[in-house]
Amino acid sequence: MSNDQPTSGQPPEDDPFLKKPREPQPPSSGSPYDSAPPPPPPPYEPGAYGGGPYGGTDPLAGMPPLGEPGKRILARLIDFLIISIPLYLISLPFGGAVEVSSNNNNRNNDSVSNVFNQTYSGHQLLWSLIGLVAYVAYDTYFTHKDGRTIGKRLLKLRVAMLNDGRVPDTSASFLRAVVLWLPALLCCPCLWWLINIVLMFTDKPYRQGLQDKAAKTVVVSTA
Repeated sequence: MSNDQPTSGQPPEDDPFLKKPREPQPPSSGSPYDSAPPPPPPPYEPGAYGGGPYGGTDPLAGMPPLGEPGKRILARLIDFLIISIPLYLISLPFGGAVEVSSNNNNRNNDSVSNVFNQTYSGHQLLWSLIGLVAYVAYDTYFTHKDGRTIGKRLLKLRVAMLNDGRVPDTSASFLRAVVLWLPALLCCPCLWWLINIVLMFTDKPYRQGLQDKAAKTVVVSTA
């Protein structure tokens, strides 16, 4: 998969997220990562921490630490509100984005039964599709732009390609957004968010959600 950024020459001095060159380089002034070159990594051992399925050496070597799960969840919530609130307000003149009709035959059923008997109308499905387009476009644009949605920028996080730390290209950004939002909006939102939240805390060694595994990305801290 190709990236949109140049692959030759020294990385820009204003991008502290790219990996350091493997060859020893004289330290440049002012960089927060100025230090002596690290020793060569030990031989790869299958199953060792930091190995990973995409290469024999640790793809995170020389990069900032992984993003904290709590910050990632809060950043995602901020992004969700940035899109959902305007969409809801726009939908109000058309009857609202959420329209639920009940098929209860017995009005004396308890509230739990009512929840299981609810069916969603074509009106709500239409707005779910509109929302899907908006969320995918939002995530794709900002992830491809510099790896940071508005929520990630506020929480000092960034999406990076796992193999070399670069900003994801258009195809990787789009794939990541689709895998994240398609099940969340059209299929099984509660289960989908639960799985991804659990993976943020338990996935080893990269704390990848399902969208990260699909796009071969990782979320790192920029603090």
